[in-house]
Amino acid sequence: MAGLEVLYTCVGGSISCPQDAVICFVHWEIIKSGYRCVGSGDTACTGDRRSELLPAGWSDNKDLYSLRYQGNNSEDHILLKAITADSSLIFNLMRSSTQQVSDLTISISEHVDADQLNAFDSVFRDMAGLSDMVKTQLLAVVGGASERRGGRSHREEERRRGEDSDPLRMPPRRPGTQQPWPDHMVPPFATGGADLDPFGTRGAGGMIMDPLRSGYPRSGMDPSSGIPDILPPGAVPPGARFDPFGPVGRHRPGPDPDHMPPPGYDDMFM
Repeated sequence: MAGLEVLYTCVGGSISCPQDAVICFVHWEIIKSGYRCVGSGDTACTGDRRSELLPAGWSDNKDLYSLRYQGNNSEDHILLKAITADSSLIFNLMRSSTQQVSDLTISISEHVDADQLNAFDSVFRDMAGLSDMVKTQLLAVVGGASERRGGRSHREEERRRGEDSDPLRMPPRRPGTQQPWPDHMVPPFATGGADLDPFGTRGAGGMIMDPLRSGYPRSGMDPSSGIPDILPPGAVPPGARFDPFGPVGRHRPGPDPDHMPPPGYDDMFM
């Protein structure tokens, strides 16, 4: 197993019993999952640093092992504890960010040859089986580095899928590009929008020129010559479409009847 042999050789002087060998094996499985060891014990210290190696004094207590690890995220910490009980080693792992806990019991004699502690090639009886146990039971709450990246990708995909299914959400605007609308959404101005889009930017334009005034003479009012008291001459280009915004000729000559008060308007008894 790549890397484990180098680690085992480096800490070989601290391995004096079969459970030390198991701790070294489990430690390397955690390192492979993307975490780094930052120290031993339950509490953090000022001198903690991330490392793939086991910290100093990791095997001083043969009855209780305690190691701390940190992921790529500085807030992602796990605490590993292992208790020796007869011929077994009981592991307990807690992930602080989620408060998830997992455990694993390993029979020491089934996986470690106590007479071969100084020979890495023969110290572990079933490395593949032991690795599978650690990954599926102990590391189930943390997953591997690739699995965590896959989890983030899955969450991003779920978020984008939720945005696309929101009937009230409009696609983001990107200048210079025409963004297609999802099949389940009706674009704005789909009905009657051509009249509001005279230049045809959405594929169909409205009317810029009045079809009744396309260069042909026509009887009636000519808005291009101006409307007294409303529009000056030239305000409406010749041939352009013009929709009156008020009754033509509303300013009649002479006094406005509304300017004369009705008879007796100031008689309170009338």
